Amino acid sequence: MRRAATAGSASRRRSPRPARELTGLLDRRLLFVTGKGGVGKSTVTAALALLSATRGRRTLACEVDAKGDLADFYETSRPGFEPQKVASNLWHMAMDTEASLREYLHLQLHLPTVSRLGPLAKVFDFVSTAAPGVREILTVGKIGWEVRERHYDLVVVDAPATGHIVGQLTAPQAIKDLVRVGQVREQTGWLSDLLADPDTTGLVIVTTPEEMPVNETIELARKVRSETNIDVAAIVVNRVLPELFSGADEEIFERLSEPALSDRLADAVRGPVAPVLEAARLAVTLRRTRAGHLDHLRSALDPAVPMLYVPYLFARGHGLRSTGQVAEALSAELGF
Repeated sequence: MRRAATAGSASRRRSPRPARELTGLLDRRLLFVTGKGGVGKSTVTAALALLSATRGRRTLACEVDAKGDLADFYETSRPGFEPQKVASNLWHMAMDTEASLREYLHLQLHLPTVSRLGPLAKVFDFVSTAAPGVREILTVGKIGWEVRERHYDLVVVDAPATGHIVGQLTAPQAIKDLVRVGQVREQTGWLSDLLADPDTTGLVIVTTPEEMPVNETIELARKVRSETNIDVAAIVVNRVLPELFSGADEEIFERLSEPALSDRLADAVRGPVAPVLEAARLAVTLRRTRAGHLDHLRSALDPAVPMLYVPYLFARGHGLRSTGQVAEALSAELGF
């Protein structure tokens, strides 16, 4: 077995990291976190928000997916539209488009706050169906408003998966192009500017070192660049396997796999050794294969886009402890 390439060696071969990567990621004020389903998007969202909070920044973790489970990562109750404090400097909320519309009508049109919209909800459903982007604008608009009003130093959004994120990010511009004058035009104007400012807003794409997630990440990064004005702030590669064995170790495993030595070793330990050697070979193969996917990912991306690595956490579930471990890994990658 040849020695597998490592994530560390891959990172050493890539172009030097941009200077602003070391601190700039969390110095922005709005981060959207996306990725293919199952790659750990919510894990990274929770960890980035926790890391920001531990650095003394007022941080809001916002989930826009009705199936979101950020509460599990903080070991707290499920939030509502009103942010709830879950730790020092850290708040958590879940998006609700109807509640967002009520808030918008109250703040912008000075209508009284009501528990439900009633007939207006039917009008909203009709308009949002006829004009794609209206529902998304309420989600992005609420998030952008929190940023513009500086209620928090950083808002980290557990955004839709890769197949839907572009539609959400381009909604303000779509509405801006559709509506030429009036208050709606003004609202989408500042929101579009906020999203397009790379010092304020960034997109974090989460992936794993596997073929399908890597290919989807490459496709999304290209699509974001060609169809939006959003800056890809970083690629977070989750579940990177550690390098367990050196090249010398692998040579020893090869020799021990020879029948004569294998039999003698089995007699010495009074048990089968073939399964152990096969497990070692499998570990090396997996590591090598995943390293190849990482090389492909790096070569296909703009060299200016930082890649941050999070090790595989061999845990059965997730909670505050594992969230903290991922936050620590990201902190080390960012040079804190």
